[in-house]
Amino acid sequence: MTLRSTGLSHDEIITTLQQMKDNDVRWRDGRAFTLAYSAGDEVLAVAEEAYRAFASENALNTDAFPSLRVIQAQVVEIVIDWLQGDSSAAGFMTSGGTESILLAVKASRERGKKERGITQPNVVLPTSAHAAFEKACYYFGLESRRVAVSEDWRANPEAMAAAVDDNTVLLVGSAPQYPQGVVDPIEAIAAIAAERDINCHVDGCMGGVSLTYLKRLGYSIPAWNFEVPGVTSISVDLHKYGYTAKGASVIAWRNKKLRSYQTYVTDNWLGGMYGSSGILGTKGGGSMAAAWAVMNFLGDDGYMRVTLAARLAAEELVTGLLARPQLQLVAAPDSTLVSFRAADPSTLDVFAIADGLWKRGWYLDRQGPPPALHCTVNAIHEGKIAPFLADLDTVLDELSGSATTGTQGAYGTIE
Repeated sequence: MTLRSTGLSHDEIITTLQQMKDNDVRWRDGRAFTLAYSAGDEVLAVAEEAYRAFASENALNTDAFPSLRVIQAQVVEIVIDWLQGDSSAAGFMTSGGTESILLAVKASRERGKKERGITQPNVVLPTSAHAAFEKACYYFGLESRRVAVSEDWRANPEAMAAAVDDNTVLLVGSAPQYPQGVVDPIEAIAAIAAERDINCHVDGCMGGVSLTYLKRLGYSIPAWNFEVPGVTSISVDLHKYGYTAKGASVIAWRNKKLRSYQTYVTDNWLGGMYGSSGILGTKGGGSMAAAWAVMNFLGDDGYMRVTLAARLAAEELVTGLLARPQLQLVAAPDSTLVSFRAADPSTLDVFAIADGLWKRGWYLDRQGPPPALHCTVNAIHEGKIAPFLADLDTVLDELSGSATTGTQGAYGTIE
């Protein structure tokens, strides 16, 4: 399209945008098991109002916007407290988990180059680690050494240790990893990194909030954060289980020296000193303010409540799936991520199930290998599992005895 010769009115703009959303998944109603997270209308309202108030503020330079300096500092301090970091720990807000992961890889490359003269760096990580690590290696010129996971889908520390050499600058573990929802053996992975004095990043984008509060609720959670010696950095997405507006993550470092390899400073242009904490230059204040607002609105008791709601919904879903012999859990979830597949793929295509559910308004991730469906269960799914299972039964009945196949889809798209 070309730009209109005359602008639309406010009402026309809003009406048109609302019409564009007509075919979007109804995530506010708990119909999405991926991509969007909600702790209810009250929390969404707080996030959206705070976002509007700071939508045009710019954290590129907090001398001009000292409010954003305070907001970022306080948000990072809260996250570091969640992660069991001490007074030496430091971090920055980022635009999301991908940026946090990119920065962890970039910082590891820089540390390896400066401290050990490494010019051909590599990263050792399990096959379950997020695709953003692959993206980071591609962007920043590191070799990605993927190591097969164990039969329980967790990282294999022994195999990872065998893949490490003198050019390794980073080991990766996840808490939990996304595809099957299990927590990697972080203590063993971090010990390998500590022995060689190299970076160990824990991808806590999915679990940084939920694992913290599940432990406080009395669930048995394996050690995964800064209480583990050797862990140098952790990424935590606030716009996931922190229930803040999109565009808010934190990358936390064990100390400021490690964090220093993340930043970039130059004066090699005609515009004066330029410093940047991350990939972005201009850094919108809306998502930062929304994060601060939601975190302070919920407080510890609120996060206990929404985390428990998400976990109980996940447990309800697991019970329902186990009661259906046509389906099979890929792994028992350690937090709130549930992955399931067809018990007999020769007679039932799991992606056909996803197609049938989407026709009824439910959106799930399609992933593989192995071919499976993935549910990121969050607080909005409290009370939604029963109707989901009812529609699932309808779809299973429709597919029974048929050779219907579905489309695999994609975790992320480029259109």
